[in-house]
Amino acid sequence: MNGTMAASSNRIILGPLVAAIDQGTSSTRFLVFNAKTAELLSHHQVEIKQSFPKEGWVEEDPKEILQSVYECMDRTCEKLTQLNIDISNIKAVGVTNQRETTIVWDKETGEPLYNAIVWLDLRTQSTVERLINKTPGRNKNHLKHKTGLPISTYFSAVKLRWLMDNVEKVHEAVLSHRAMFGTVDSWLIWCLTGGKKRGVHCTDVTNASRTMLFNIHTMDWDPELCKYFDIPMEILPKVRSSSEIYGLMKSGPLTGIPISGCLGDQSAALVGQMCFKDGQAKNTYGTGCFLLKNVGTKPVMSDHGLLTTVAYKLGRDKPACYALEGSVAIAGAVVRWLKDNLGIIQTSTELEQLAADVGTSYGCYFVPAFSGLYAPYWEPSARGIICGLTQFTNRSHLAFAALEAVCFQTREILDAMNQDSGIHLSQLQVDGGMTSNRLLMQLQADILCIPVVKPSMPETTALGAAMAAGAAEGVSVWSLNPEDLTEVTSERFEPQINPEESELRYARWKKAVQRAMNWETTEPVSNGNEETSIFSSVPLGFYILGSMFMLIGAKYIAAGQK
Repeated sequence: MNGTMAASSNRIILGPLVAAIDQGTSSTRFLVFNAKTAELLSHHQVEIKQSFPKEGWVEEDPKEILQSVYECMDRTCEKLTQLNIDISNIKAVGVTNQRETTIVWDKETGEPLYNAIVWLDLRTQSTVERLINKTPGRNKNHLKHKTGLPISTYFSAVKLRWLMDNVEKVHEAVLSHRAMFGTVDSWLIWCLTGGKKRGVHCTDVTNASRTMLFNIHTMDWDPELCKYFDIPMEILPKVRSSSEIYGLMKSGPLTGIPISGCLGDQSAALVGQMCFKDGQAKNTYGTGCFLLKNVGTKPVMSDHGLLTTVAYKLGRDKPACYALEGSVAIAGAVVRWLKDNLGIIQTSTELEQLAADVGTSYGCYFVPAFSGLYAPYWEPSARGIICGLTQFTNRSHLAFAALEAVCFQTREILDAMNQDSGIHLSQLQVDGGMTSNRLLMQLQADILCIPVVKPSMPETTALGAAMAAGAAEGVSVWSLNPEDLTEVTSERFEPQINPEESELRYARWKKAVQRAMNWETTEPVSNGNEETSIFSSVPLGFYILGSMFMLIGAKYIAAGQK
């Protein structure tokens, strides 16, 4: 009997349920789980519009994000009612969210003062370059000892600084003490717990650790970091653990239910994959790609371009656990780009078929550095590149190269993780939307030369948020004791090519990455006479010289043909 049938016939003995809001970069979902069996009973999903007002800018509408949560909640409750499941059995709600995405709103009107600036956004590149130039030795890791992070466009502090500098409404609201800052979790919890009528302004340690304003040792906002970015501490949310009652829902079908779990999406996936032991790791394939490894209760700093981040703190009196993280900006986003920008596929599933038709990229390599390169390079000036093209290359080869790019980027961060820890992972646990692509999973095993293990229930991010909510003190319907955790059924993909071929393809990829580097710089480079040289950008210089030689050559050829 399938889960839905069981749910409808065993209505009375279902026991407590826990819900999760999963607000991602490209969609919002609301999911309801059985707290005793971890079975997914029902869910609803709504896509989120992204806007790109200028090159490198990525924005979303905070009100649309909030509305999508209400819609998903209402529709899921309707579906549960149709299945004869009593929604009063829902005992708690957890929140998991796209991290770093930055929102500022007016606490008196409840209105956002600007669109949400998405984590992928690159508008702060000049701010970042200016900040790095101010540091001793122009060191992007200047704040890493406190934050675990490099100074990068990726994190919230520089986005918030940009909003305060460039948006008059934000600037005025900060001066008149009406501004509130938050990542998506804070915005949602504030709105759902009453908004301007005494809504709770809070965040959890995992989301706070992605702002560059949070000290991962003291586990609180750091006055020196706030001073460095010139951000008033009064606009920041209160930092709480990942599992405690923050407040009660104030409207909709779940009014009165506690919101009691909050984790940034990658931390939630780590919890949902039950990586509670030091050394356990998971890789999530979403808009980006994120490999996290649990390193226990003491933060470990990376020497190979990885981030140190807070993995979770599952209760007010529980210890915080830390993780090493390898972040890749573009994974699933490359599929969206091939669909929406190039139009070579109509649906995501079509990509797998196209790539499978040829089974090779035929020497074509695709580095999708649309937002620069994240781990292990942290190179914001890199840009996307497709190379190794011949007259034989077609859209199927490009589709295959796009899937390979996701796998090669994962290999780079896995290599960095193995170097940092000295212990090589023997298999990779995976989750996220892209894992439904079986060809991608097989390619990943081939390129890593280790097995890839995928749980049969793919919604591990939402499951992690539900587990945190259900386990919170005062709710206590979900046990996180190791002996009580349900056994996860999974599918395993074994490597099928010889390691030599894998190494050869990986070496070619690394060569392509070097070609993508240092493409875009915002600071003009002086030629010594305080004049900006047109040849200060090497790629631009080569391009112009190459174009001149081609024009001269063409002129001589044309003359010879007369």
